[in-house]
Amino acid sequence: SVTTSGTTPTESFTTTSGTTSSNFTTVTATTTTTTSGIVSSGSTSTSWPTATSSAPGESWWLCNCTKAICIEDNIIQVVPIICNPPPKPTCANGLSPVQVIDEDGCCWHWECDCYCTGWGDPHYMTFDGLYYSYQGNCTYVLVEEIYKKVDNFGVYIDNYHCDTRDVVSCPRTLIVRHETQEVRIATVKPNTLQVEVTVNKQAVALPYKKFGLSIYESGINRVVEIPELKMNVTYNGLSFSIRMPYRLFGNNTHGQCGTCNNNTADDCMLPNGNIAENCETMADHWQVVDPSKPQCSPGLIPTKAPSTTPMQPCKESSICKLLLGSLFEPCHGFVRPEKYYAACVFDSCVVPNLDLECSSLQVYAATCADQSVCIDWRSHTNGVCSYKCPSDKEYRACGPIKEITCKSSQQNETSTKQVEGCFCPNGTMLYDSGVDVCVKTCGCLGLDKIPREFGEKFTVDCQDCICLEGGNGIVCEPHECAKQNKTSCDGEGFYEVNEVNSEDSCCPIVTCKCNTSLCTTKAPKCTVGFEVHSHIPSGQCCPVYQCVPKRVCVHQNAEFLPNSSVFVDKCQNCFCTNEVNVSTQLNIISCEHIPCNTYCEPGYEHQPVKGECCGRCVQTKCVIHTSNNSDLILSPGEFKSDPYNNCTIYSCVNIHNQLLSSTSEITCPAFNEDNCKPGTITFLPNGCCKTCVPLDSPTLCSVRQRKDFIFYKSCRSVDRVVMTECEGKCGTFSLYSADANSMEHSCSCCRESRTTVREVELKCPTGHSISHKYIYVESCSCQDHECLQSSELQSTEENDKASTLKRIKRAISLTSK
Repeated sequence: SVTTSGTTPTESFTTTSGTTSSNFTTVTATTTTTTSGIVSSGSTSTSWPTATSSAPGESWWLCNCTKAICIEDNIIQVVPIICNPPPKPTCANGLSPVQVIDEDGCCWHWECDCYCTGWGDPHYMTFDGLYYSYQGNCTYVLVEEIYKKVDNFGVYIDNYHCDTRDVVSCPRTLIVRHETQEVRIATVKPNTLQVEVTVNKQAVALPYKKFGLSIYESGINRVVEIPELKMNVTYNGLSFSIRMPYRLFGNNTHGQCGTCNNNTADDCMLPNGNIAENCETMADHWQVVDPSKPQCSPGLIPTKAPSTTPMQPCKESSICKLLLGSLFEPCHGFVRPEKYYAACVFDSCVVPNLDLECSSLQVYAATCADQSVCIDWRSHTNGVCSYKCPSDKEYRACGPIKEITCKSSQQNETSTKQVEGCFCPNGTMLYDSGVDVCVKTCGCLGLDKIPREFGEKFTVDCQDCICLEGGNGIVCEPHECAKQNKTSCDGEGFYEVNEVNSEDSCCPIVTCKCNTSLCTTKAPKCTVGFEVHSHIPSGQCCPVYQCVPKRVCVHQNAEFLPNSSVFVDKCQNCFCTNEVNVSTQLNIISCEHIPCNTYCEPGYEHQPVKGECCGRCVQTKCVIHTSNNSDLILSPGEFKSDPYNNCTIYSCVNIHNQLLSSTSEITCPAFNEDNCKPGTITFLPNGCCKTCVPLDSPTLCSVRQRKDFIFYKSCRSVDRVVMTECEGKCGTFSLYSADANSMEHSCSCCRESRTTVREVELKCPTGHSISHKYIYVESCSCQDHECLQSSELQSTEENDKASTLKRIKRAISLTSK
């Protein structure tokens, strides 16, 4: 037999028409041989006939793509299978076709896999490459089988309105069902690459593998893979992709991803098998029952087809231009960018503030990476579409779909497809697919996520561990603590406490701590000028208190700082000094008496005043300025005539402790010297007024006339009026009587003996006149009256003084008015 591999023919064979040529070698078999266990290159087990004869023309498979044909007479013809390259088809979705081994296991053919994607708000690319946008707000079927071959199989998407105007939608959750499991990949934060994975509504850790279904991280994506169906579904929060083999699902899919048959004509198929006029109308018919969205009703026909173009023209985003520029040019020959560009422009116009245009670039770059074309595009978006990795990872636009780990480093990864994401830096590798830690050397990794080398000893969670190769890796035993000397915490305020040992955190150290709240000694209350000072002696916990001076002065329970004034009394100026009294330990107060002026003006005396330091000059006598500019000083109650004018009398009175001086003028009666005889002119007893005494009058008591104006209530007589008065001396004596043995008195005074009433007319300032009556003396005589005794006389003099004082007071009062 001769073996061929791939498409390379052996040297002795030639190719004929078709894809299989049958050049042969004749073998003569003399005996019938039975052989079993022959395996062809397609892993198909065949065998020679067992103890039977083969009829001419009968054939069977040998190993390595070789067929045996019975000719006749035990002649076997060995025919090698030669595979010629089949023509490469053009896939309607624009992707490159894949090679698929034929059923015979020898040759292969081209197929266009089913590849559906969705992104943005959202935009769809069906299995056959038909592009459309749909802004639904419900849960929809992406893929289901037309003819059910797999139990409970389907892929679904939950969309929601992701803008404030409820105009556009974004994917929220991707749902994959397969037999007994339902996988949900949900977006944690809108319009981000943060997602969480649940299986049958329970959160799971990745990688997850169970019941023929596996879920793992691949760059920025979460991948759900069903190896039995040779399909995978990816989702990253902004976009999704579904890849299914054509030979298992060709012509047997429907939903929003359309029918996978390399023909876009039937991609807008409705659930009833009819073809809608556009996929926007078709998409709304693929609603499914979702308890979280009671407003959605499966089979509802929309009132109008949603618009897939912006309502008004808008300027294309600079980010969208990158799709058509030189950055993505290496991929243009593998995947056309026009549909992704249209989606990008739509997103940037309709929802300009969500940065959804980044998803168009991302899904196009991912599709290019699927075709083995790597585009590092994020760094050209001025930070709008940047992607930040953790500090221990680095971003790569194209990294392996499954990152090499310590557990898989010996496996050969033959896939040339790449994906963007965060990967371990060069020189390191992922410890395990489920442990997101980059290590330089593969050893052990515990719960603390710290890499350990084989043979390394360490302590974790108070256990002594060692990293061993094989088995579970890390072997631990309880940590042993070194013996410590017993600590006794005697003394007031001390208590025991366990402290972390800086050298061994698992073995606490018993130390003595001080808590002053446990101390019983209280701080004393110090007197004024002293304050409490405390100090803790070495080796003790509780403080020792003492009162120490403040270096201040104290007066009347008040404290004064040095060099400040201190008020002691009004008679002293005091201040606080820096000198300290040794006995009191307080600063000394220094004082100086205030100097006083004791001189007082005449009529004033210096007298002490209660509450004042120097006293005051208090007036004790009246000071009267006379007409000749001299000063006359009178005591209270004293009267004195002017030394130069007997008709002026000065007096001093004390009224309510206030000294008042007054000046009185004596008004003399009218006197006419012509009426007096020579030698009879004399002064009246007052020493001021003159009078005349008739020489021929023995009694010297007579009527004297005078003319003068009469004043009454501001009214005055028109002319001078004749008025009379009694004037003269009468006999008055006081002598001793021997008969009576006592003093005898004789008192007589000149008084009127007969009078009449006369009437006179007075003129007033207002112009009217009044009639006024006055007394006119007709005659005078000496009339006796009782003489007073000495005591009575003294009383009479006092009364006269009182009367005079009263008269002066009244005169002062009238003057003030």
